[in-house]
Amino acid sequence: MGQAGCKGLSQSLLDYKTEKYVIAKNKKVGLLYRLLQVSILTYLVVWVFLVKKGYQDTDTSLQSSIITKVKGVTFTNTSELGERLWDVADYVIPPQSESIPDALCYRDSDCPPGEPVVAGNGVRTGRCLRVGNMQRGTCEIFAWCPVETKSRPAKPLLGKAEDFTIYIKNFIRFPKFNFSKTNVLDTKDKAFLKSCHFGPENPYCPIFRLGSVVSWTGSNFQEIALQGGVIGIQIEWDCDLDKASSECNPRYSFSRLDNKFSENSISSGYNFRFAKYYRDGAGVEFRTLMKAYGIRFDVMVNGKAGKFNIIPTIINIGSGVALMGAGAFFCDLVLIYLIKKSHFYRDKKYEEVSVLRVLAESSQQDGTPEPEEAAAGPGLAEQPEAQHGGGSQKENGCPPGEGLLG
Repeated sequence: MGQAGCKGLSQSLLDYKTEKYVIAKNKKVGLLYRLLQVSILTYLVVWVFLVKKGYQDTDTSLQSSIITKVKGVTFTNTSELGERLWDVADYVIPPQSESIPDALCYRDSDCPPGEPVVAGNGVRTGRCLRVGNMQRGTCEIFAWCPVETKSRPAKPLLGKAEDFTIYIKNFIRFPKFNFSKTNVLDTKDKAFLKSCHFGPENPYCPIFRLGSVVSWTGSNFQEIALQGGVIGIQIEWDCDLDKASSECNPRYSFSRLDNKFSENSISSGYNFRFAKYYRDGAGVEFRTLMKAYGIRFDVMVNGKAGKFNIIPTIINIGSGVALMGAGAFFCDLVLIYLIKKSHFYRDKKYEEVSVLRVLAESSQQDGTPEPEEAAAGPGLAEQPEAQHGGGSQKENGCPPGEGLLG
């Protein structure tokens, strides 16, 4: 058995397999095959080429630049600041914040000079100050006095800032296609930016009303002006460069990025500190420290551009042809394994052909007797023909003898 198995294996290595096409007159499998073809063709045309634009080469390495400006003037009259006029130089401040370590000490060596303090407002001087005979003291801190109060505003200082405007100018470029554009209307009219406001009917005006931006995020302006907040402005460019450049337009979306917690939460809103400095007549320096609860705008830009290219087109067409082959393979599995007469189709599809069998079939087609018939002699070979003739005469009613004499 071992030698026979090895011999059969060695012989099978020299076998050659070729395709054999069998037309199966089975309506169910034929209908399944056509449905698979239509489904694959629909997927290729509708989804790959029309929706995903698989015939295009794409560029997602967007290069972008943002320029922002805020404009608006308002007047306030408070007990802390008195009468004050606020313009852009007063309320557009970058956020600033610092943290410093604790100031508890037992000796002067615990207060290295120049080191900042976490819960303080300045730096250590190198002295540990104690009250009476207490062993623990507090590091002397060089800082501004008085220190900041921990109170929160009861009403927004700039509650009338809803009509302030934000100017957002965006330049974009897709380097692969050397395509550039901006979100500002290409016009020579110098009065355009002074009179326009962004809206569905005017998408190329980069002037946004502050109150409108806040309302587009689903928030209330008075609430966010009191506690502060972070607003995200998303600019998306999705450009089909097979069309005119005027079809490449920016799409804006607005969202509230900070989590809106309760008023007592330390994580609610957004605030920052800034100061203004001056000197009195004696040369002593003073400052006015302000903790501002304001609105922070994060402008985010992303985009994608596509243009026809023969390489992705060929790749996607080749993928579709391969899927067609997968459909035929699936129908083959159904035909030869899953239906009732699968053994019949399997025998028709897979056939073994050897040299001896081919010679035998060709000899039968040419009328040449097979080896066994030739060995029996010429008399035996002609005997069926004589019997056939006798039988034929007998059917006509003639005795055997008369038939031979005639």
